[in-house]
Amino acid sequence: MNENTSMTEITPLTTPNNSSSLQQWLNYCEQLHDKPIDMGLSRVREVAQRMGLHFKCPVITVAGTNGKGSTCALTESILSQAGYKTGVFTSPHLVHFEERLRIGGVAVDPKSLVTGFLAVEAARVSDSSGDFDDVSLTYFEFTTLAILHVMTESKLDIAILEVGLGGRLDAVNIIDADCAIITSIDLDHMEYLGDSREKIGFEKAGVMRTGAIAVVSDPVPPTSVVTYANAIGTDLWLVGRDFSVEGDKLQWSWSGRGKRYAGLAYPALRGANQLINAAGVLAALTALRDRLPITAQAVRNGLAFVELPGRFQIIPGEPTLVLDVAHNPHAIATLALNLDAMGYSPCTHAVFGAMADKNIPQMIARMNPLVDKWYFTDLPTTRAATAAQLLEFWQAIDNGRRERYGSRFETPAQALRAAISDAQPTDRIVVFGSFYTVGGVLENGVPKLTAQHLT
Repeated sequence: MNENTSMTEITPLTTPNNSSSLQQWLNYCEQLHDKPIDMGLSRVREVAQRMGLHFKCPVITVAGTNGKGSTCALTESILSQAGYKTGVFTSPHLVHFEERLRIGGVAVDPKSLVTGFLAVEAARVSDSSGDFDDVSLTYFEFTTLAILHVMTESKLDIAILEVGLGGRLDAVNIIDADCAIITSIDLDHMEYLGDSREKIGFEKAGVMRTGAIAVVSDPVPPTSVVTYANAIGTDLWLVGRDFSVEGDKLQWSWSGRGKRYAGLAYPALRGANQLINAAGVLAALTALRDRLPITAQAVRNGLAFVELPGRFQIIPGEPTLVLDVAHNPHAIATLALNLDAMGYSPCTHAVFGAMADKNIPQMIARMNPLVDKWYFTDLPTTRAATAAQLLEFWQAIDNGRRERYGSRFETPAQALRAAISDAQPTDRIVVFGSFYTVGGVLENGVPKLTAQHLT
């Protein structure tokens, strides 16, 4: 679930009220359940039913290993350009919790979230009649219900929901999707989802619904996904069978089930993987065209104007800064390919911090041939590997290079400052490995880099 739960000092549990701050509510949510992740829908569904949660607008749910955030952003951008009022729930956040919910393309007001937390708490605890018992919710479950409440009260034209972990047992899956989009599927969170693509694919497929639409943008989906869709009677759209893309260096086209878009500019989100994400989005919007009609111009504008921080985000400067929340081996492999496509750089500096449950040796090994200097960082969560541990993993790799440089830092911001100090104007600095890593260098806004000796 990739939570942004920070290491806060646990204080005696006091229920916040309507005058409490968003941070007080978040601190409260961290203390309600004895496990940070507790897979299952019974508890969260019980509270949702008490709240009467119900969407009156179409719902698109996005699951997958990588590409979920980009898929949500592309969908949001196109539908916004078509004039629809969008609501998008994504997780985790980079810097501020309210980034998790965008209404009309803008991060929600914290006061609106407090209203949502109040609604969840009122339904979660037993009333004076004693008709039901208190329900213990995890941090993600409580915050998800609060966000869903705000969305249902916002008179949306379309709700876009990103799954936090897996799909079948994720809190988001209490909402029936009119269309499910499943992005790339690879090995991640194996302790919860299984140790193979087939097992993980089955968990992702759980967001599908009988008689509804499901789009799979993974070019080679696990058999379990297709089997599940056929078993429950989902209208399944597959790449190569129901929709396809083609293009050259300047433009691309999409076609599928009686619809075609030609002469499209590539998505403003950088990286070759974004074309795959965009193809899945166009399939979903085509499947929903009777309920959400859009014009070709809305598609063109949506692709051109989409923004999403931290997804192969290139910030021009001296040196160039690249931000990417790639946090598993599959995403790291894509990042490496995208860096290769950038062209020559005299020296690549890497600021890296990661969760301890990831395959860190594989992640470092994939990037090591591209990186000249490593800056390993601690992260503000107990779930993270320490900078010292990351350094040890790196030192254990025999890369055959005569000059190897690695150092460790207490925060991503400190690591970035050290990289800037070491860098030449024509170098590049890559910040990656976790949402915490990228968020740590964005706390005071997007950095604008100037090599120290040029200042």
